[in-house]
Parts: sequence; structure tokens; C-alpha cells
Amino acid sequence: MKNSKKELVGTHWGAYWVETEDGAVVGVEPSQNDSNPSPIGNLLYDAKDSDYRISQPMVRSGYLKGDSNNRQSRGMDSFVPVSWDKALDLGSSSIKKVKEKYGNSAIFGGSYGWSSAGRFHHAQSQVHRFLNRIGGYTASVNTYSHAAAEVIIPHVLGVDLATAGDYLVKYDEIVKHCDLCISFGGIGNFNNQVLSGGLGDHRDKTTFENLSIAGTEVISISPFRPDSPPNLKAEWITAKPCTDVAIMLAIAHHLETSDSADQDFINRYTVGYDEFKKYLLGHSDNVVKDADWAASISGIPASDIERLADKLTSAVCPLITISPSLQRAEHGEQPFWMAVVLAAMLGSIGKPGGGVGLKWGSNGVGLYHKVPFKWGRFPQGKNPISESIPVARIADMLLNPGGTYTYNGENRTYPDIQLVYWAGGNPFHHHQDLNKLRRAWREPETVIVNESVWSATARHADIVFPANTFLERNDIVCRSDSYISPSKQVSENFGESRSDYEIFCGLSERLGVLNEFSEGRDEMEWVEAIYHESFDNAEKAGIKLPTFEDFWEKGDPVNLESQMKISKRDNFIARFIDDPNRNQLRTPSGKIEIFSSNIDSFGYTDCLGHPVWFEKSEWLGAQRAAHYPLHMISPQPHNRLHSQFDFGDFSRKDKTNGRETVTLNPEDAHIRGITSGMLVRIFNDRGACLAGAHLSDHIMQGVIRLPTGAWYCPNEFDGPDSLEYHGNPNVLTVDKGTSSLSQGPSAHSCLVDIEPYKGHAPEIHELLTKR
Repeated sequence: MKNSKKELVGTHWGAYWVETEDGAVVGVEPSQNDSNPSPIGNLLYDAKDSDYRISQPMVRSGYLKGDSNNRQSRGMDSFVPVSWDKALDLGSSSIKKVKEKYGNSAIFGGSYGWSSAGRFHHAQSQVHRFLNRIGGYTASVNTYSHAAAEVIIPHVLGVDLATAGDYLVKYDEIVKHCDLCISFGGIGNFNNQVLSGGLGDHRDKTTFENLSIAGTEVISISPFRPDSPPNLKAEWITAKPCTDVAIMLAIAHHLETSDSADQDFINRYTVGYDEFKKYLLGHSDNVVKDADWAASISGIPASDIERLADKLTSAVCPLITISPSLQRAEHGEQPFWMAVVLAAMLGSIGKPGGGVGLKWGSNGVGLYHKVPFKWGRFPQGKNPISESIPVARIADMLLNPGGTYTYNGENRTYPDIQLVYWAGGNPFHHHQDLNKLRRAWREPETVIVNESVWSATARHADIVFPANTFLERNDIVCRSDSYISPSKQVSENFGESRSDYEIFCGLSERLGVLNEFSEGRDEMEWVEAIYHESFDNAEKAGIKLPTFEDFWEKGDPVNLESQMKISKRDNFIARFIDDPNRNQLRTPSGKIEIFSSNIDSFGYTDCLGHPVWFEKSEWLGAQRAAHYPLHMISPQPHNRLHSQFDFGDFSRKDKTNGRETVTLNPEDAHIRGITSGMLVRIFNDRGACLAGAHLSDHIMQGVIRLPTGAWYCPNEFDGPDSLEYHGNPNVLTVDKGTSSLSQGPSAHSCLVDIEPYKGHAPEIHELLTKR
């Protein structure tokens, strides 16, 4: 008789009823609460694939032998299975050795938090709590997704980026009031499938339908037509990637010189416009930022730029939206800053449905109303080590211990990292210039990884602890909208895998901090404690949650929206607009900072006191384009979350002959003798990768599109002579900070070329399953 089970499981892309038989997933049904469930749930069918799951603790053979040059073999060595006691003894002794010899600042605690939507089995919280209990670690700040914007927006608006994105404008207000929306980078809808806490109800489809019915005019400025949903019937304007700031400056110039700028709004709510105007008019640098100037940079006709400016001027409630992709590029701070300035010149900031939308088309921004209290969480504690690095500077840190760099007005020094502990993420997916990262990864004495599958990060580790997945444990999922739901274990652990919590309990016991780490609680005791914290916080906000017993026994998502009192004017920007004297922003001036004296005082040459168009080292107008004439954009994939479950059928179905699919314009393909479905080599002087070609008129000429997330699968060489077989774009991207201010990733500043591939191409499945 088969052992069958069906439970609700929470993921970053929604809640699903998962059915298993003898541990195998045989059914995946979205929660009935979800009006537009994400198809990414189909990846769960392959969550137990034995070809990719790690079944027991593994140690790299060279590390286990203690070879004098064993670090150079990371990523190429075979692995040796060991017992849990052996692995935990080895891991704890390596941690203790580094602590005693170098101090806790020599430990880098890496995690990116997307491994689980649960509040307890949250890998980032788990690894950081453990490291804090043993004396601390070098941490990272900001995110690969929004680093440049996360640093610049507090200077300009006095709030963090998440607050600005959530409250500056809402989609329901856009539907009612906005008559013109100009979207720089488009309004991609597939990125709304996933949120940090997942979703109870994906409302993006309905919202976009309502926007279309309302007749809001949408203009998408992007190199890729599908960056806006087809039902919006958006006008598509193609501009050279990374030139959006020049276009916005030219629109601003037209507003200023035609006396269309809202001077009353500027005087009442902003500071520093006169200084910015000198730059705009060319008084400070002898370059007038008019439409002809911007046309020569962006490739958009000057008449179209002036038309956009006139449309914005005549609109009753205009809206400027900015995709987060624009700030993952050289000088990525500038488009977000300039969008705020342009909206201020239009006087539309604070109008319901107008102003500026930041992080637009990503992670549900503007779609959902958040609960008015804090969800409970697994506490990380305080890190005794004050050192941290910007998240995208990992390779620089490992390669340059003692080297100096700048960050947000500070002069900093890279620590000497001798142990990397990674849990809940895959840096060989999201970091840039993976050949450089591969070299850097060989520098520390020890690399420890908690991982459920043989990702590239696991393959580049010394000690691998097999972690179970969210199908194999109990948790509580507090959604990014108004839902809370249980996430129940529906399958037994794969092989000898354990939860991150159990792994860290084992290490804590050996290092003498078990009681401090676990507080004597098991999994369900922690889950219940986190729920009770949420219950108490909700009660203080006037919202009633069911008892934990009812919540867990019933097993359904709970929607709190009916209890939420949603005031459309109760947010920081509305209060500021209503009374800027009583409700000042948390900026030095208390106003929107068109010119920031604070940033100006840093003395950076690549981020001045006001928004600026900076020449890029990699864009279609650069000298480098003579050698690498195609601009590569590398967006998030539509059929998985980052690189998770890339081995699954749902992810593989959109690949071309087992490799990631690259989209290019037919004219670019014809010049190079490329046909649809052909195996191609994409290359520059940092590396090369293989991909399957797809030809489309929906991408502008001179641009190619290669999504992220294909598991890194390189040959044995580093640098220009290397070849990645699977289609991972980050072997091509540059590992360079956006600017001295934020040091964010610059993935979208990337020039390449492409050619038919005639050599031998190994089968991907064989490479990824070779041990």
C-alpha cells in the first residue's frame, strides 16, 4: 500500500497543495485563494530528483587529505561521503581554528535568503544567528537586486527603498487617476510572481487588465517589447541600454526651457534645483542637455523625446516608473535619482496615481497593501563584529585582503577572510564575472556550504552539509500581501539530509553554544513561538489571528485584508505633501533633495551632488563596442526563481537543446550567419558561454537577451579561454561597483559578441550529475 500525503506548502511564488506518494511528488495544486497562481509551482515535481539532490555529508577529497595546495582544486575535485559526526567535527574544528588564529572577522557569513519563504527555516536568519552566537562574522549589506537604489534613495527621499517603492504610488490609484505612464525599463509582469514571503493571491493579472480597461496611456522605453504586458498595448520605444538618464535629462531640459516645470512644487518641496539647473542648461559643463544631445546618446529621435516631454506636460496625472534593472548598471544610482527629479519638475509626486514608481514591475511593488504590524521571526541576534562589505564586492574582498574602497561616504578596508560559510543561496548564479569569483573562491582556508542540491556553490565547497527543502519540514509563511499560512512537511528527508536548524544545532553543540542557539526549542516549538509573536503584534494593531491550534489544524491560508484599515493618504509622502513643514522628510534639508550636499561632500567623481549622465565604459556608444558590438541584458528568468530547480522539467522546457536560450534581432543574426535554434558562443574578454539562439523582432538591433539562472557549468579554464556550457550570462558580466557611493552590481553594463559554435558541446545533464 502506497504511503500518500497531501499538505499545504509555502513557497516564494505562492502556496500549493502538494501530494506525495512514497515521498515522490505526484500532485501540485495552487491554493484556491490564488486568482492567478504562478506556474513555477510545477518545478516542485522534480524537488526529489536523486540526480541532483545531496543525500549525505560530503567533503572535498583534497581538503580531506590536507593537500598543501588543495584550495586550487575547489570546483574540480571529487567529493567523499562521510558520516554526520565526521562532517560536523570537521566543520566545527575548522571554525574554531579560524576564530583562534584570525578572529571572527575572518569568517564571512554568506546567505541570500531565498531558499525558503518560511519565517523559521530562513537560511539567512539561521546562519547569522549561529555565527552571532560564536562571536560574530563579517556581513554583507544591500542586495544584488537593488543595491544602487537602496543607497541613493535615502539620500534623496529620506526613507529606505522598500518604503519608497511601496508607498509613492499604488496600482489601484493608477487605474483611477493616471492618464499617462512612461515606463523606463518597462513594467515586466513575470517578476511579480515571486516575493520574499510569497503571495496568497497573485493580483497582477487583474490589475494590468484594469489598467488597460481604464485607458491609461503607457509608453515603454526598453530594448525588449515584452517588458510590458501585451494587454497594456503600450507604445514601444527602443533606446540604447543604459541611456535612460540622458533621455530623462532631455525631457527635463524641455520642461525647463518651455516654462513647463512646476516651479511652485519645486520651491515648496525640494532643495537644490538651481544647482541642478546649471548642469541641465550647460552652464556648469558647457553641454546643453537638450533633445538633440540625448538623441545622439540614446538613439531615440529628438522629436520623440520632445513629444514625450509635451505629453507629460499636458497629462493631468503623469507617472514615471523605473524598473530595478536600470540600477544594476554602471552609475546605477542616477536613473532612480533622476526619475524623482523629473517627477518633481512635473509636480506630480504625491498625487494619487501619479509621481514616480520605483522598483516597478518587480516583487509586487505597488500591488499589495502590507499588514500594519511586524510578523514574528527567528531572531538573528546582534553581530559583535561591525565589519561588513557591500554584497556585490565578495570577489574583491577575497582577492584583496587589506585593500581599500569607498562606500556611502566611508573609506573602508577589506577584511582577511579565511572561512566562508554559505547557506541559502548560490553566488555562482548571481555574482558577476564568475571566472573572477572562481579564482577568489580559492583564497580562504575553508568553504562550508549548507545545500540541498549539487549547485555550483556546493561543488566549490570543502564541506557540504545536505540540507532538506521546504517540502521536508514544517514552517509558518507570512506573506508579502495580507496572508499567513502554515507550510507543512509533506515528504520525508531526502537521504540523510537535515534542516539548517539541525545542522547548526550540531555545530553549536560542538562549539559549546547549543543552549544559546536553540534556547532548548525544537522545530515546532519555534514555529509556534514565531506565530505567537505575530499574534501579539497583530492584536496590538487591532487585527485578530486564529489560535495557533486552529491555524495549524485547519491548514488553510488566512487572509487578514478584511480587518485592515487601509487609508490611501496615510503614508510618508502623502503627509509630506499635505504639510511639508510639519511632516519633513528624513533628509538633511527635510525636503526632496535634487541636490544633495551630503553626497557632494563625499567628493566622488562618479556620483556628484545631483543627477548626472556619465559616459559608460560598456554601452553601445563606448569605444569597446568596436570589439564587442552587442549589448547583453540578463534579466530574471520567467520560469524559476533565480537558479532554483533549474534542473526541473518546467525550467528545461524553455531551453534550446538543453542550454539557456538567447534572444537576438534577426538582423544581428543574419550578419553573423546565425539561424534560430543554432548553438552559439557568446563571448568577450572575460569569458564565453554557449546558448541556443532564438530570433525575434521584439528585441532591438544591437541587443541580446540571456536570462540568468542556468547552473554554472564551466570547463577547466579561467578567463577569456574559459567556456561555460550551459548559458550562464555572469561569465560575461563585469564585476565592478556601480559607483563609489553604493558599489552595487553592474550586470547590465555588458558588451559581447556572438557567433555560431562549431566545436564539441558536452551534454549538460552528464556534466551536472558527474561527481
